[in-house]
Amino acid sequence: MGSVSLNVASSRRGGRRLACLCSPALLNLLLLFSLLSTNLLALFAFLSPRAHPVPTGTAAGGGVTASSSAAISAQVAAIAREIDASPLVPHRAVADGALPPELLLFLSPHALPLGRDARTGLTHMPASVGHACFRSPSTLALLAAFASYEPRAACPRNATLPHRLISKACEPLPRRRCLSRGPRAALPASNMGVDSRRWVKPRHDHDFLADDVLRLATAASSKIRIGLDVAGGAANFAARMRERGVTVVTTVLDNAGKPMNEFVAARGLFPLLLSPAHRFPFYDGVFDLVHVGTTALDEGGAPALGQAGTDEALEFFMFDVDRVLRAGGLLWIDSYMCHSDERRQVVVRLIARFGYKKLKWVTGEKAGTGSPKGAAIYLSAVLQKPARG
Repeated sequence: MGSVSLNVASSRRGGRRLACLCSPALLNLLLLFSLLSTNLLALFAFLSPRAHPVPTGTAAGGGVTASSSAAISAQVAAIAREIDASPLVPHRAVADGALPPELLLFLSPHALPLGRDARTGLTHMPASVGHACFRSPSTLALLAAFASYEPRAACPRNATLPHRLISKACEPLPRRRCLSRGPRAALPASNMGVDSRRWVKPRHDHDFLADDVLRLATAASSKIRIGLDVAGGAANFAARMRERGVTVVTTVLDNAGKPMNEFVAARGLFPLLLSPAHRFPFYDGVFDLVHVGTTALDEGGAPALGQAGTDEALEFFMFDVDRVLRAGGLLWIDSYMCHSDERRQVVVRLIARFGYKKLKWVTGEKAGTGSPKGAAIYLSAVLQKPARG
């Protein structure tokens, strides 16, 4: 093994030379020790608390000052305290025990199992219940009746309560810890609005046939595989499209106590208990086809079903339709009855904002409907969603 000679001059005068023989292995150990010690000191300095406060000036990169950060944190804390003390927060509004214990238990924020979530900052998981459920005493009373049950026993027979609550925009409904009962007594198909001829044989000039719309889709290079029918009633549209190899999800509300959801499921179709005012629980751009009619467009975003929505509510509804429809997909507006020309212009202007391509567009007056603002007008259209950058 070789050696290394170290010559050290002690001073200019003496000129003595100090020599030491060191092996390379010893030098390697010294270098390794110095490297480890340096890294350990740097890590200690990085993890140790700062001895001096951070200066209040902004950083060179335009960072937020400490005083600004403190102000923002204080503002967020104040907002959180205000929300927590607000009467709109269920567990505060009903602290007097006016609601059933099961509902209070569901509405209480539940602590996250791993503590504070670093991404969202949440420490508790809030309850997912519609804000409108607590807006009026009558709706609150219905909600209390819905949540009045014996835990882990059979659910009470209140089949119409969910529909009545959803019709008052009280959705989503709270979960319940009770066992569902069997299906209600089946009604004959003649009482459920089954129609096997619509979309197969034309009845009016504004009626489009299913085969014609699918041919339009083929000509526009748009393959239709899965669709959404908003406020589809007995799911007649889904039944006709299934015969043509298209799967359609139908949003359904029970009508006058009729078990519409159970009836649609008995037909082998997919019912979804949802009002037109509710945000669609689907990811963006998942449907090839969205089918809407008069019921969906009139009730979309309305505060209570059976009342025509405002222009803003209709706009919210149409933007949600656009969200779930994929680029190149088709929006089928089916025989929408505008009660006045003013309403028709509102709908036409709204549709124009999306920049859809008109594959088919038909309007016609409804016979025998005189009105001071003009006759009722039917609007039917097949529109293709454009690709957006």
